[in-house]
Amino acid sequence: MPHPGFAITLIAAITVLILAGCSAAAAAESRAASGDVLGRGEYLFNAAGCANCHTDRRNKGPLLGGGPALKTPFGTFYGPNISPHRTHGIGAWSEADFIRAMRDGVSPDGRHYYPAFPYGSFTLMTDSDLKDLRAYIFSLPAVALASRRHDLRFPFNFRAGLWLWKALYLERGPLAAHPGRSRQWNRGAYLVRAVAHCAQCHTPRTALGGLRRGLWMAGNSEGPDGEPVPNITPDGKTGIGKWSREEIVDALEFGMLPDGDEFESLMADVVEYGTSKLTDSDRLAIAVYLKSIAAITNIPRAKPGSGAKKK
Repeated sequence: MPHPGFAITLIAAITVLILAGCSAAAAAESRAASGDVLGRGEYLFNAAGCANCHTDRRNKGPLLGGGPALKTPFGTFYGPNISPHRTHGIGAWSEADFIRAMRDGVSPDGRHYYPAFPYGSFTLMTDSDLKDLRAYIFSLPAVALASRRHDLRFPFNFRAGLWLWKALYLERGPLAAHPGRSRQWNRGAYLVRAVAHCAQCHTPRTALGGLRRGLWMAGNSEGPDGEPVPNITPDGKTGIGKWSREEIVDALEFGMLPDGDEFESLMADVVEYGTSKLTDSDRLAIAVYLKSIAAITNIPRAKPGSGAKKK
């Protein structure tokens, strides 16, 4: 018969192994959960086109270390450093700070952000998506580069009036699902209106920089860098009304138009770094939503001397 001490030792060893196994399983589960968060965050990061405005790819700048000049009727904006650097980026921001910036357009120290930062759309994102997006951004390398100052013309170089802009134009989120629409339609609406913030470029603006709701997605003659941005309402003459859902999906995946032409300039980047990385089901949801919005006849035209490129 085994010595009693041997039995005690055996039981202790088994207990240690069980606890170790439980600990390993818990750690694996934690890693899996973390991976899911980062995976979802990366997906949102691409869909939102964060790197397009905050990375100077043209000059081979570091990821999220600050974007190129963005010329607008109000002046020139520079996408700031949003890497997790604690001094030059957003590394010192708490989760609440990040959500407040995205939802309310307010910095951790209480300054109002200019609406060139499209918080007017990002406000519609869910808290869980904003948390996942932040987690992914904070997993990226920190970049020790100071952000460039915006170069805006009077009176837009004063932030004091931004509270009025928000009172007039900011509709705080998150976006509520439409009860009378399908799950697919609601997903498309969420991607277009919130995450991908399509209206920020495809809708013309008022003199104060708010979106002109009567021309929702009907194209913008004064888009970024002075380029006209096309009408993407389902208007049959001036919009995408003659495009099938499949053609919209193909355009979002490959950047190829139904006539065989290709997207150029900013939209080419949107496809390459954003919509091409979406799932087929999400691209189809976008197409379903776009085909459902009000058709508006409007042809955005390049301003003289704008140097606009063909879309």
